[in-house]
Amino acid sequence: MNVIMYSTGFCPYCIMAERMLRSRGVSEIEKIRVDLDPMKRTEMMEKTGRRTVPQIFIGDTHVGGYDDLAKLDRSDGLAKLLSA
Repeated sequence: MNVIMYSTGFCPYCIMAERMLRSRGVSEIEKIRVDLDPMKRTEMMEKTGRRTVPQIFIGDTHVGGYDDLAKLDRSDGLAKLLSA
């Protein structure tokens, strides 16, 4: 499953999100650093309507940020999404 995460180099929630995804078997995460490329932050905001990182996509599904990812994991939705 293709996983994309918009992030910055100093975001603790990005690190926690990456750890959670890896613990659920995700080996490849495409990280897009919005702190290094302002156009990528604009792209992220246009795609998600949000300004904060991380913003996580699993396949074509926008999961949201870390809190959204954790909530999805608690409801077993993350496992279902990753296995789709």
